[in-house]
Amino acid sequence: QVQLVESGGGLVQPGGSLRLSCAASGSIFSANAMGWYRQAPGKQRELVAVMAIFGRTSYADSVKGRFAISADNAKNTVYLQMNNLNPEDTAVSYCCAGRWPLDSPGYWGQGPQVTVSS
Repeated sequence: QVQLVESGGGLVQPGGSLRLSCAASGSIFSANAMGWYRQAPGKQRELVAVMAIFGRTSYADSVKGRFAISADNAKNTVYLQMNNLNPEDTAVSYCCAGRWPLDSPGYWGQGPQVTVSS
């Protein structure tokens, strides 16, 4: 059974930073990418960042220059470093896995809350 276990969400002040982690266990058949979606209150879920196993990355325009996705293949873990956070980044963040470019992920994490507020 595949599991994506996330950690690192929480409350941070505007301008602060958080790092999300997502550890994958089990066999993720046919998946060649992992990434993060988020869903803010009253908004549609959006793809924030994705990384392919061949190294390519992609980011939403709203987070370019502030967020960085990386991976530790030995630990089967993907990270999302989020810097210069603002209240518009408040959302439930979902780790996911599937085929590049991750338009329809087959696997989802539980979705930790990220809250940016003073």
